Amino acid sequence: MTGTENITSAAFRFACGRFATGVTVVTVQEESGKRWGLTVNSFSSVSLDPPLVLFSIDLGANSYAAITAADRFAINVLSAEQQTISDRFSFVKDEDRFKDVPLLTGEAGEPPLLKGCLCTIICDRDNTVPGGDHTILIGRVRRIVVTEDKTARPLLYYAGCYAGLKV
Repeated sequence: MTGTENITSAAFRFACGRFATGVTVVTVQEESGKRWGLTVNSFSSVSLDPPLVLFSIDLGANSYAAITAADRFAINVLSAEQQTISDRFSFVKDEDRFKDVPLLTGEAGEPPLLKGCLCTIICDRDNTVPGGDHTILIGRVRRIVVTEDKTARPLLYYAGCYAGLKV
C-alpha cells in the first residue's frame, strides 16, 4: 500500500472510487411540467428521526438549477438490470432523458418515479449546504416505494466501473 500527501483531485477521486456505492437517479419536475434527472452515487441516509437523506450535485451539472430549486425530489435506487438507465441519465445531454424510460404513477405533485427500481424515496427539500464544487441537498422523506422482488440486486459502482454482487 502506498500513501501520498499530495492530494490532487485525481488522487482523491481514485481513493474515493475504492468505496463501493449504489447508483441512483435523482428526479424532479418543474411547475411547467419539464422533468429533470441525473445519475448520482453520492447518496446517503442522514437521520432516522426525522427521516432525512442527502445527495450532492456538481455546480456545473446542466440540471443543477432545476434540481436545487425543486421543492421535492425522488431518489430512485437502481437495480442491477438498470445500467442503461444509469448511463442514459449520466450521458444523454441534448434530448429528453426520460424518453422510453418506464415510469410509475406517483401521487399528485411527485417527481417522476422510475419503474423497476429497488426503492424510490420521495423527499421534500429540507436544506442545501455548500460543499466545494458541489451542493449538498438534504431531503425529508415523505414517502417510500420498495420493490417486492426478493431476488432483485443493486447496481453498484466501484473503481470507476459498474460492479455486481456474488450471492
